[in-house]
Amino acid sequence: MSDKVSIRFFNDRQVRAIWDDDNSKWWFSATDIVRAINDEPDYVKAANYWRWLKRKLKQEGIELVSTTHGFKFKAPDGKVRFSDALNSEEVSILAKNYQNNRAKDFLDWFTYSDNTIDGQSRKKASSIAHISIICCNLL
Repeated sequence: MSDKVSIRFFNDRQVRAIWDDDNSKWWFSATDIVRAINDEPDYVKAANYWRWLKRKLKQEGIELVSTTHGFKFKAPDGKVRFSDALNSEEVSILAKNYQNNRAKDFLDWFTYSDNTIDGQSRKKASSIAHISIICCNLL
């Protein structure tokens, strides 16, 4: 595990992520995703809704997290706690199986926005490639 942590905002709701060096992927706080989709100001309500939604999806045969999907995130109260985390594919599955239409806007932001972690990575890679092409052309 690395110390690389990222926070992005969807409709002024933070979505925390942590980089997993072992698997080379980002993991996103499930509660933050639910909170962002529902535009829920109360963190406890969002956490309770996530637990209910996780059980409901599991009953439908969709198990997004297991005991191995827990990462430590800094909580709103400043303490560091284990939290359920989803990788990019699981975030997409959650949004596609969400109970309302608000998840579509979140998924569009998560998938295509330049403000997402992947969007920032694409912009950085693109600028590095552009710089490399310019440097090669100068040689």
